[in-house]
Amino acid sequence: MKLHADIRIGGKQYAKGDTVPWYFIYPFFMVHMLAFGASGFYMAYADKGPDLSFLYMHGGIAIFVYTIFYIVIFGRDEVKWMFINSALGLFGIWVQIDWLLAVFGKNVADYPMERHVIPFFYFVLYTFLLRNATLDLTDAREDPRKKKFVENAYVIISVTVYVASYFLTGR
Repeated sequence: MKLHADIRIGGKQYAKGDTVPWYFIYPFFMVHMLAFGASGFYMAYADKGPDLSFLYMHGGIAIFVYTIFYIVIFGRDEVKWMFINSALGLFGIWVQIDWLLAVFGKNVADYPMERHVIPFFYFVLYTFLLRNATLDLTDAREDPRKKKFVENAYVIISVTVYVASYFLTGR
């Protein structure tokens, strides 16, 4: 992975343009974000969850920090497209959150819209990480033909999962 800004990883300084092995980035962020995302999901949808201001502070600070790391690691253009694609993929996010809530006997409509902001942003950040991990693990980032194939497969698999989730919730 080619860095888009300076960063310190494990006590070693890396400069903009340096190449960093994928295993320095993805395992840490996937585990870390899964923990923060799960806590944000729980707090947003718990029967007696925290006040909305705490949820926004806790999740908002983490999302802001993750976004800064994403800009450093992946670059502004990639992060811009993360937000564009997330806006376009709102249906998919809605369906996936509804499916996750259905596991707990709840659904999206049980909560006011402002309760969904933090879990939705975590979903956007996590799926962005999955897409980039897929590009790097298949070694497709720098190969235009391979990248197009991997991205198309990613979209097809994502849409299939969204549609299946929609029907699995029985709504």
